[in-house]
Amino acid sequence: MDFLREIWATISKNRSRSLLTAFGVFWGMLMLMVLIGLGNALTGGIYSKLDGFAMNSCIIGSSTTSKPYKGFQRGRTWKIQMSDLEAITRRVDGIDCLCAQIWQGAATVSYGDKHDSYQIIGVSPDYTRVQRVDLLFGRFLNDIDVQQKRKVCVIGYSIYQVLFPNGNNPVGKSILCGSIQYTVIGVRKKHNDTMYIGGDPDKMVLAPITTVQQVANIGDEIHMLMATAQSGIACAEVEKGIKTVLKERHQIAPDDDKAMWGFNAEEEMKALHYLGIGLSALIWLIGLGTLISGAIGVSNIMLVTVRERTKEIGIRRAIGASPWVIARQIISESLVLTALAGLAGIVVGVGIMALMGNILAHAETFIKDPNVSFSAATTSLVIIIVIGILAGLLPALRALRIKPIEALSEE
Repeated sequence: MDFLREIWATISKNRSRSLLTAFGVFWGMLMLMVLIGLGNALTGGIYSKLDGFAMNSCIIGSSTTSKPYKGFQRGRTWKIQMSDLEAITRRVDGIDCLCAQIWQGAATVSYGDKHDSYQIIGVSPDYTRVQRVDLLFGRFLNDIDVQQKRKVCVIGYSIYQVLFPNGNNPVGKSILCGSIQYTVIGVRKKHNDTMYIGGDPDKMVLAPITTVQQVANIGDEIHMLMATAQSGIACAEVEKGIKTVLKERHQIAPDDDKAMWGFNAEEEMKALHYLGIGLSALIWLIGLGTLISGAIGVSNIMLVTVRERTKEIGIRRAIGASPWVIARQIISESLVLTALAGLAGIVVGVGIMALMGNILAHAETFIKDPNVSFSAATTSLVIIIVIGILAGLLPALRALRIKPIEALSEE
């Protein structure tokens, strides 16, 4: 306790100087906490957009050819067919599920005197294995609906609010989509702003793909394929295999990369992961740079303090104080000053992030839940302790070079 009182007395002897010196460390730690919190919020916002979408999935659609091949000219339009699904399933290894989707386009959807224009989408039952579908009422489409080309549908939440404003369960009710009567078998919950392919799911009518093909009179044409890879299989391999089969079946040049468009969620996730690592590294680099600047200030002040206490150090050495005792005193003062300032910066920074989190929880924003993890705060505290020791090391060495006789002769 005497040792701690002595340290505190030395630091508080010149309070203004100590506070100004500590402020540099405090500000550096505060900025580090804020940057870590905002970085986590940004990363969390990005990943929240991908919630509910299968990350081991890929999407493929047809485009126009860019190279001539086997007598066909470039610029040829082609379409994926339902028969391609069987060939892909048979020839491509590693596929977990394969489903299709088509767009009929916008149509007037009505029930009684309520109506509005919405998208009619044809999907297969495995659609839910790629894109999560949470239901408020009823069930999703099944294989029998597709096989029998039933005129049934699952409506989005916005459609439900417009057509059934009283909030009753609409399952079993018939709605008019364009000129076709569909029976509602399910209602989706309100979309939670995650990534979605094809538009706003709250404003979509999902019907069996075979039914929509028949209504739109497009035969067995498919606008988009969606596939997921088995565990342990890279989605890029599955995507490559699917494209190879499609190119062979539709007489497309093997090196024609523009004949199809695609989206590989796994590859995008990897890119986001590396982006997160880079962002985290940048945050720590900036934060540590600020902390080191504060530590340099502490070290400079301690050098001034050692110079002012030359006579005191000389007396200590003269009455038997060992070099270790002198060094410990200087390093301890630097450590206490930086540790207190750093701890205050952590507390204030975490508090600011918690307050911001409460504010953003009730706002529609891309940044989600800014927070500082316990491990990050602990690591920061360890770093500030190390910096405090290093900041006092140079002044301590300067103190050890003071000779008792020369110190006692100084005025």
